[in-house]
Amino acid sequence: MGRVLLAVCVTAMALTHAQIADALTLDNSDITAERVERKRAAADGKLPLPGTPDLTRLDARLAEKSIPAGAPILIRIFKAESELEIWTGDDNGNYSLFASYPVCYWSGTLGPKLKEGDRQAPEGFYTVTLPQTHHLGRWPQSLDIGFPNPFDQVNQRDGSSILIHGGCASIGCFAMTNAVNLEVHKLTVDALDSGQVYVPVHVFPFRMTEQNLARYEAPEWHAFWNNLKEGYNLFERTQRPPRVSVCGTHYGFEAASRLEGANPGPILVCPETVQVIADLADINTRVAEQPTAPAEIKTASLAGPASYLGAPTLAGISKLGANFAQQVAPDATRDGVSPVLTRRLPCSLALASCRRYAALREQLIQKATLRLEEPERKPRTERNRKKKKSSYRRRRYSEDTGEYRGYREVRSYSQYE
Repeated sequence: MGRVLLAVCVTAMALTHAQIADALTLDNSDITAERVERKRAAADGKLPLPGTPDLTRLDARLAEKSIPAGAPILIRIFKAESELEIWTGDDNGNYSLFASYPVCYWSGTLGPKLKEGDRQAPEGFYTVTLPQTHHLGRWPQSLDIGFPNPFDQVNQRDGSSILIHGGCASIGCFAMTNAVNLEVHKLTVDALDSGQVYVPVHVFPFRMTEQNLARYEAPEWHAFWNNLKEGYNLFERTQRPPRVSVCGTHYGFEAASRLEGANPGPILVCPETVQVIADLADINTRVAEQPTAPAEIKTASLAGPASYLGAPTLAGISKLGANFAQQVAPDATRDGVSPVLTRRLPCSLALASCRRYAALREQLIQKATLRLEEPERKPRTERNRKKKKSSYRRRRYSEDTGEYRGYREVRSYSQYE
């Protein structure tokens, strides 16, 4: 099972880099025009955006729908419609729509996020826990949606710090304007403080109807979007966040029970996929440390060498790895060696220029290490200075003979005196 999953993963890795260019060209003019218009409105101070609920009446709006403070919530985001929804759950685990908010801006186009730095907003199923509710940094009140999740990891998609935050600018996040963000953040924190351990965040390219699938036709994402549609349809039918799992390179979904609906759990991962993710992480780390992939790499889930590393599908990308944007650093810092020389490389070792930079840096580390290992030179002191002997004649009176007699006296002195 592990061999099959890893073979699938390698195919996905090979396709991923070929699909990046396609993802960045897939867009509809109406989607782009709407985002530009909202960004212009925010810059001109024309807030709140059309479709924003009355943010000054949060408590009254909750009371009008009989929603208690700290009720469990579900967040859904639709990129094409630039909309964020908050659904609240009741004691029976059933959810109803509380509010819809316009997303002021999201970056990229329709399609998933593939790698760090592609400025693409992700798509998929994520969860927010209490540690992911930020209170520091550039966006002190923001939600880290948890990208990459296990599905992203097993499909070799990487990135970090994908947030729901304020403002109206984004390089992969969902910018909601400051006022809307405060309400979304408050509802999420209140739910977590009241006992909801995981807040589901479902991010879709659009409302997953057959009409939209036909309208936004993209062959490279057809299978992926249909997989997302399974989870979308299950929620629409049951009105409860589905149990989400990852096995192989696909999402799995099951209807949630009353208890699970009231307090949704994390994304589950089958043991085979857990092992594959661990193997890929180990391989990517070791590959990233070398200009070329080794002939054999032993993995825990394979009974022998990982022969797929030399497969044609991996040609040209075997040197990249999941940590493409930031390569691994040396094992530990060393006393006397500048931290600049031991931090993560800011480039990929797949690039010749980066390999030259890494080689130069390694030479500097070796020189610094040799200086540290040289024996310590003793300072010049009176004791260890070279001595030079000199002799001269002197006369001394002898009481025995009653006369002066000459003799030779030897004296040592430093040649530096």
